[in-house]
Amino acid sequence: MNRRTLWFMTGAVGAIVANVYYIQPLLADIAREFSLSSTGAGAVAMVSQLGTTCAMLLLVPLGDIRERRALISLLIVVLAGSLAAMAAARSVAALCVAAAVVGASGSVVHLIIPFAAHLAPPKERGRVVGQVIGGLLMGILLARTLSGWLGSIAGWRSVYWSACGLMLILAALTRLCLPKSPPENQLSFGELARSIIRLVRDEPELREASLLGALFFLAFSAFWTTLVFLLETPPYHYGAAAAGMFGLVGAAGAAGAPLIGRIADRRGPRVTVGAALILGFVSFVFLAVFGHRLAGLIAGVLLFDLAVQAGHVSNQTRIYNLHPGARSRLNTVYMTCYFIGGSCGSILGAWAWHVAGWNGVCACGVGAMGLGLLVFRLKTRRLTSSVAA
Repeated sequence: MNRRTLWFMTGAVGAIVANVYYIQPLLADIAREFSLSSTGAGAVAMVSQLGTTCAMLLLVPLGDIRERRALISLLIVVLAGSLAAMAAARSVAALCVAAAVVGASGSVVHLIIPFAAHLAPPKERGRVVGQVIGGLLMGILLARTLSGWLGSIAGWRSVYWSACGLMLILAALTRLCLPKSPPENQLSFGELARSIIRLVRDEPELREASLLGALFFLAFSAFWTTLVFLLETPPYHYGAAAAGMFGLVGAAGAAGAPLIGRIADRRGPRVTVGAALILGFVSFVFLAVFGHRLAGLIAGVLLFDLAVQAGHVSNQTRIYNLHPGARSRLNTVYMTCYFIGGSCGSILGAWAWHVAGWNGVCACGVGAMGLGLLVFRLKTRRLTSSVAA
């Protein structure tokens, strides 16, 4: 791992993952063009995350048995094609199919992150993973700013045509900037699938990290899917561009990812996971009380995105330390659960907004973080009891 490779990976995951999240500030415009309700628009966002979830099961485990650089380049080219299809879609069905393929091929970021963990020295793994995940979170958050701004100027389709061109350039750069990575295992796909089941069965820490990750992302998706609808209502009366600008606010929290990784290296990732759950719970209570004021909404976004970032970096640092030769499969389990949570969050957030407005969205987030705290507390109690015994 050299600095050039690390920074390329950081930038690449940000640029790739942004494609899945460009849609969120554009949902109101897409809903108007295709005559969709807020729940229907949320379902389009959910389809993309379901595509990622399916790819996590079928594609990401291949990182343990295939040469990673070639596989990453191929998937980025597929991503470019699906972005072009999304830009050209003329029906809801075509839009949903293209969104699903964007999500599936966008799962390539989850080949790059374990690749970075593989290249990192053990004592610096938390810092390296933190930096690359920081790039991923920056991509998620700044995607909203870019798509909201460009969509307000040139229409939502222009966002996807531009993204297609960027991915074609990135595919070429990947061949130049990433080292070759021969597979560490000689397994058939059937053996690979059975080994994933064994990992889930034998690793309680993997199960806990996966459940907590799903709850973090459920709350995250519920918030960001519905933010554009909040900002269109009184007292804000803002459009897609303003919704996108909130990505800059969240990016300030994401900038702390390398610091979270260093703390996880020193204090242990379990400590930072617990702190992230508490912060996430508090941030949604804060948003429920103060979210109708601009200063309160900005502060809540900062707190919550910092909590999600801390939880995600800490959980991935935990799982990558379990089995060095199975990092892609460990990531498959964790990220499959993560995106199932995100898919549920997109549709639950849209439904909560439809039923109870902003208070319903905040209740969804409080419930997810509260359940995470309960799971974390029960596991901590069991660990304490086993040590005492």
